[in-house]
Amino acid sequence: MAFLLGWMFQTRREEPPVCESQHQDLCLEKGSQDGHSLVFADLTLGEIMQVKRYLWNNLGVPLVETTQAKPSDNCIYSINLQLPPKAEVLEFLDHQGRKPTRQALAVVHFGNQEDPNVTEYVVGPLPKPTYHQDITVQKYGEELPYYRRFLLGRDREEIKILMSKDYSKAPNFMHRVLDYNGRNLIDHPALPPGFKSGDRKIWMCHFQNVSGFYVHPVGLELQVDVSSLDASEWKVLNVFYNGQYFEDMEDLERQFNEGRVQVAKVKKAPLEGGYSSLKPRVPPEWPGPLQYEPRGPRYCIRDNQVTFMSWSFAFGMEVNRGPHIFDVRFEGERIVYELSPQDASSLYGSNSPGTMTTRYMDLSFALGRDSFTLTQGVDCPYLATYLDGHYFLDSSSPVTRKNSICIFEQNAEIPIRRHYDHSGPAFYGGLVDSVLVFRCISAMVNYDYVWDFVFHQNGAVGIKVHASGYIMSSFFFDDATDFGNRVQELTLGPMHTHSIHYKVDLDVGDSSLILSSAFK
Repeated sequence: MAFLLGWMFQTRREEPPVCESQHQDLCLEKGSQDGHSLVFADLTLGEIMQVKRYLWNNLGVPLVETTQAKPSDNCIYSINLQLPPKAEVLEFLDHQGRKPTRQALAVVHFGNQEDPNVTEYVVGPLPKPTYHQDITVQKYGEELPYYRRFLLGRDREEIKILMSKDYSKAPNFMHRVLDYNGRNLIDHPALPPGFKSGDRKIWMCHFQNVSGFYVHPVGLELQVDVSSLDASEWKVLNVFYNGQYFEDMEDLERQFNEGRVQVAKVKKAPLEGGYSSLKPRVPPEWPGPLQYEPRGPRYCIRDNQVTFMSWSFAFGMEVNRGPHIFDVRFEGERIVYELSPQDASSLYGSNSPGTMTTRYMDLSFALGRDSFTLTQGVDCPYLATYLDGHYFLDSSSPVTRKNSICIFEQNAEIPIRRHYDHSGPAFYGGLVDSVLVFRCISAMVNYDYVWDFVFHQNGAVGIKVHASGYIMSSFFFDDATDFGNRVQELTLGPMHTHSIHYKVDLDVGDSSLILSSAFK
């Protein structure tokens, strides 16, 4: 999937080859904006901790570390950069105006009060905050009810504890059908948690606990009610197995013992996953081709700004939405103010309750947080520059993702233009297209999204997303082929649709054009 923004120029300034020893001087010359790109820079580890300390001391309510917080507690869910208004940024960048105040956006769960809610605060100025402003109503038009909060890691642990207790209510079924030993099953939630606003009833789908478990369903699904602020009151509402619904695990056990449960026992998969293993089926005989930089990199990185040939741009990593770039300029002229993913969604259909109700909005899993360390020579070229990312979300302290961003120049393997004329005096003209790529990869449970921002030498900006990883499967029974394809004996590859949503804020001349684009 790809989308191309073209801004074409008739002339292009060529730059002479630069010796490796001159590279630092070139970077200093190119990155001469005196740190202006830092207006878009992600929060530093120190700034995140300053915001956290300020909120703990100034919110006036008892706070609990998010990793330990119960639904009835108050906790800081996330801390992220609050981008300044565009008008203030342009005044600063283009007209020597005042530098915008640096601020953070903090999302706080208030479970320990009379009217539980989710509140968003702007906190500033950084690096030493002195104020916090509630912007929830201004931003959303209303207060955010508490049921809209995302599941915390602690919530998932409570759900696991609840289900493990319920497994013991069906000992014969769990042992004889699923070979349950306390370790061989893994669960995954079907989201959103219900059919209407306010619901917090989640179908938990079960798989074999092996590598690539996503394609090893066992047919058991439990619907869990997690609406109470007291986790001890959470309960299993319904049970589903191989096309049959049951009131609870005790009902499943009773009907199983009476021989009224239609059993379809899956074959035990090896721990490395068997058909779901990522091990190469045919090992390569020798290493493949590599690229190299004859005189060192032709791009420069200073702080959060990249310069390459006629290009310059600032970059960042938003914890929920993933990578974004700002102030994109070609030959000194800004053509894009902001270019960034906003969400990735996938809608499923199936004949099992968990999969048929699945409408994933990957923002809720955090596209930026789930951008992990990149592997040299596989995820990015060996010669790429690797950078770290930092985030604070559902954690007690900032987390660093080492080498989770890469930047590299790459031969596009096709000329920008070429022509061989043999009609008269023969002549040939050709121009190679070498592009700069800014990349990160979000591993969203089973899916991996490879995000690329590509800068061509003719003034075109390309955005691409490559999908990899695994499908999310469901158990194969009855009329399953009406809802997808059989990928293994008891595994259905259900039909589903992916949509990738981008924000494109174009600056062409003196005008600003904001596009919201979605690709399927």
